[in-house]
Amino acid sequence: MKTRRMTMAQALIAFLKQQHVERDGREHAFFAGVLGIFGHGNVAGIGQAIQENPDFPYILVRNEQAGVHIAAGFAKASNRLRTFACTSSIGPGATNMITGAALATINRLPVLLLPGDIFARRNVAPVLQQLESPATQDTGVNDCFKPVSRYWDRIYRPEQLITSLPEAIRVLTSPSDCGAVTLALPQDVQTEAYDYPEEMFRKRVWLIRRGEPDRVSLERAVKAIREAARPLIVCGGGVLMSEASQALDDFVGRTGIPVAETQAGKGALAWNYAQVVGAIGATGSLAANRLANAADLVIGIGTRYSDFTTASMTAFQNPNVKFVNINTAEFDAYKVGAIPVVADARVALEQLDAALDAGVGGQKVSAAYAAEVAELKAKWAAEVERLFHLNGPDSGSHVTGRVGKPAQSEVIGAMWEAAGERDVLVSAAGSHPGDLHKLWRTRTPNGYHMEYGYSCMGYEIPGAMGAKMADPSREVFVLLGDGTYLMAPSEIATSVQEGVKIIIVLVDNGGFASIGSLSRSLGQGGFGTSYRARDGRSGQLDGETLKVDFAANARSLGAHAIKAATLDELRDALTEAKAADRTTVIVVETDATVSVPGYDSWWDVAVAEVSVIESVREARTRYEEARKRERHFV
Repeated sequence: MKTRRMTMAQALIAFLKQQHVERDGREHAFFAGVLGIFGHGNVAGIGQAIQENPDFPYILVRNEQAGVHIAAGFAKASNRLRTFACTSSIGPGATNMITGAALATINRLPVLLLPGDIFARRNVAPVLQQLESPATQDTGVNDCFKPVSRYWDRIYRPEQLITSLPEAIRVLTSPSDCGAVTLALPQDVQTEAYDYPEEMFRKRVWLIRRGEPDRVSLERAVKAIREAARPLIVCGGGVLMSEASQALDDFVGRTGIPVAETQAGKGALAWNYAQVVGAIGATGSLAANRLANAADLVIGIGTRYSDFTTASMTAFQNPNVKFVNINTAEFDAYKVGAIPVVADARVALEQLDAALDAGVGGQKVSAAYAAEVAELKAKWAAEVERLFHLNGPDSGSHVTGRVGKPAQSEVIGAMWEAAGERDVLVSAAGSHPGDLHKLWRTRTPNGYHMEYGYSCMGYEIPGAMGAKMADPSREVFVLLGDGTYLMAPSEIATSVQEGVKIIIVLVDNGGFASIGSLSRSLGQGGFGTSYRARDGRSGQLDGETLKVDFAANARSLGAHAIKAATLDELRDALTEAKAADRTTVIVVETDATVSVPGYDSWWDVAVAEVSVIESVREARTRYEEARKRERHFV
């Protein structure tokens, strides 16, 4: 057997370079490079190995968590067919990546994490930044990755790579099991050499399987669809990840079944497609939520039924409602007592379509139901137009009598009007995901990039970078709030460093608008959610509003920065940003008193059962009444 003498780190990089994936006859290199920051725990190992491989790009990020977010955004925009590896030193560099790992795993996105670790030989312990345990020497901070990783290993000896790496790639390329994979790399072992078998470094192509549904489950699903009078599709992220938009188009066009969208599934079909009724659930549209309320069959495709999708199990009120779930993951397919169709979304839709079309007269919803869907869709379209243009067709008119700062819905409208057919909208946390889920009109698949599995503040800028790197031909717009921006603006510098241009619209509303609104709904008056100085008399954070020059901050990081005081100025700024050659940050203050309605939706956030505050007691009464609508589906 031919061998190659290499350090463990050199062998690792050489192996990653040779990993490819194939789906539908198209082949891709799986890893686009490495993101990270070097420290004493990885500079002499992984760092030295990367230095020897200039054809395997290394991108220096400013925060290890953001590096994982870039990788996750890249993987999401690539429909999980490509990703990055992420490296960090031992200690805080490693634990900085834990949030990113949780985000990747919750969103079922493949990301490889390579944190430095303690010395395997132990004689120099405790090394700098090592966590010690009096109960065992076989623990460290990287053990924290175990619950947020789909696969975890610690490489104590160089030869362990030979068996660990194939398992890691198996998980990363699995349609049902993918998520974060963590290989903890003791810093001394990274530099140790071993005679690795030459075949370990040959090109390997991993087939991304399209699982077929079993015959019995498919037949049961077909029967349920044939018997349904008011069916509704809940389109989840699995439709996009399996590139099943055309199959969904064919299925819906033939059957007429309306399509409601989750955050992850939004955009699988264009917003103006006849049967697309918009967002569903706690952040849902008027049309989708009313159809869901009376649906007698819910066909979930690639969704995991989060509480926002189900409006905390209050969305589906038909006493006889049934479910069919199409999902690659058996775990999700069996949820809500559904008929489980464990299969790839595209394959399952194609086979369902063929089976339904083969019946007598095919399968089509009734004319009355189709008319109801069309009427609700038209009403919703008019409502979106109203929210986009609250002051009429031009900002000089005052139809509502409201002047001054634009509402957030108007900001979204201006962004949508500025975006092109293939441009991408990215967001993650705060009040924006809810408003965007309702209002953004996605034109093409992957044009709506929302991280809502973890709804992680700080994802937006690095996630947008990942989306842009996945397809540089698409303009990428980011909508975030001042709270998120202050938490993690540092990757603006990385975007300038790498020439990855994104357009950031920063909504300045003086604090945490989303949680402030939630707090008020719970009877707590927005306590602790505004950016205010501590008042010497009250002792509370209710003094003067803090002023931050966000444009100056963004400019200091290398971005082009613009302030927009009005809606017209925002439109001009968006035009300028599109023409700019680098990342641009547009700062706009909004009127936080004007919000988007809830549209027959609810979200279960528990209210204190006992309180001295009258408004909290009133909120508890409303909460107990709302909970009566929650249902079990078994």
